[in-house]
Amino acid sequence: MSHRKPRTSTAAKTAVRLGMIATAGMAVAATTTSAQATTGGSHSFMSAAVDMADAHANRTHVNQFDESFKIHQFGPLVAVTANNRATAQSAGCSPQAPCRSIALSYQIVTAAGRNARLINATNLSRSSNNHCEGCQTFAGAYQFVVATPQEMTLSRSALSNLTRIHREAAALRTSHLSIPNVKKRADELAQEIKTVLDREAASAPHRSAVGPQDSFQPTVTMHRHVN
Repeated sequence: MSHRKPRTSTAAKTAVRLGMIATAGMAVAATTTSAQATTGGSHSFMSAAVDMADAHANRTHVNQFDESFKIHQFGPLVAVTANNRATAQSAGCSPQAPCRSIALSYQIVTAAGRNARLINATNLSRSSNNHCEGCQTFAGAYQFVVATPQEMTLSRSALSNLTRIHREAAALRTSHLSIPNVKKRADELAQEIKTVLDREAASAPHRSAVGPQDSFQPTVTMHRHVN
């Protein structure tokens, strides 16, 4: 059985999640697999996006898989902290019955305004085999930070594409791919996300509504850490 740590998103202009909607400190389970959005306050909040995938395999649970795919859309902000982690561990299995543990976490954060490019971003993965000869363990953390001078909401087409990519990431749970091929597929999906976000950023305004001193080219930064 896989375990997922709670995710939080506080004081956000907009928090969008696939399969989960979080706003103002309360989480509500969604009834659809498509992306949904809620709106909150308007300007200058300090916000945080914290996501994690955590898989632990052992003799009792030899095949473990956990994946997280979250989108956080924030408006103009004073500061944003984004933390994304993937942890996979295999422990105590035998060479005759090896464990398999996979954790994948994809985090997308959009922010606007003069401080959008100053996001405090952490993206880490960790995998380990403890007394587990022949076990297969993989952790992949992928983080995408979109910075725009004016508030940008992902289009319906982009959200549809991201929903599809999420389904394909989740489908790795039942795949029989080797760990190198799981890594390859996880990287391919990350590149697809980057392509979607690059397209959205390219169509976003380059000028700030506040003043020319706050204008800049919209950017999409991808952080990748696999272990």
